[in-house]
Amino acid sequence: MWRLPALMFLAMSLIPAGDAAGKLMTQNHGLSPLFVAWSRFALGALLALPLVRADTLRHMTDWRIWLRALLLVGGITSIQTALQHAPLADVFAAFFIGPIFSFALSAFLLGERVTVPRAALMGLGFVGVLLVVRPAIGGEAPILTTGRSFAVLAGLFYGAFLTASRWLATAARPGNLLFTQLCLGAIALTPFAVTAIPEMTGEIAGLTFASAAFSGLGNLLLIYAYMRGNASELAPYVYFQLASAVALGWLIFAEFPDALTWAGLALIATAGLASARLSRP
Repeated sequence: MWRLPALMFLAMSLIPAGDAAGKLMTQNHGLSPLFVAWSRFALGALLALPLVRADTLRHMTDWRIWLRALLLVGGITSIQTALQHAPLADVFAAFFIGPIFSFALSAFLLGERVTVPRAALMGLGFVGVLLVVRPAIGGEAPILTTGRSFAVLAGLFYGAFLTASRWLATAARPGNLLFTQLCLGAIALTPFAVTAIPEMTGEIAGLTFASAAFSGLGNLLLIYAYMRGNASELAPYVYFQLASAVALGWLIFAEFPDALTWAGLALIATAGLASARLSRP
């Protein structure tokens, strides 16, 4: 069983690393977030080709599978846009509004049971997100900065994606769900990204591959871990993404969270860990 936590730690380090590579592409090289998102889907689909089976194409005609893939397209495009304008740790913290939104959507649309302790913990996590994004209510300033606005939007898309994944959990095997979300995402983004393809240098090609490979491998390890472990026991390790994002932001971009962001990160992680503990049988 000790291998599953190790897999989760590795997966939760690789996913922020893929986004860090994407941030280098948009922030340092001026590439379009649409190209970064498209390349991640396209290369990810190629890497996931060994998962294709005879029934995979049939699933690609299901409108529910398309809806799930498009929600992920919105999430990844939004988070790449956010990373162009905001620190890595801030984006990941705001992005964690996703599980809170998924909790509410799943209760409303899927009829999942809501308990007072879990609802209270979701509220605590939302307060943590507010400490990070710090909306400016009133005055002439925008309510949210561009980066944090897109980070929140990415979280909302991802929360809807999580709910759709629960909805379709028995509709297809995990390999089909992974390949279809990547392939359909690439198809959906191609008309928008084709004009944004840059001149390929060695550095840009390397970052493009790293962004797709780190993210794809991280998600594959995540699926592998959840296939072999109890979801409620593995869920707390998801919050290691926050620590990874802080470390990568500091090492690569010299970004370090301020006091309010640290407080928000602590609240988000505490609420998430406690909620996961409540989910244990």
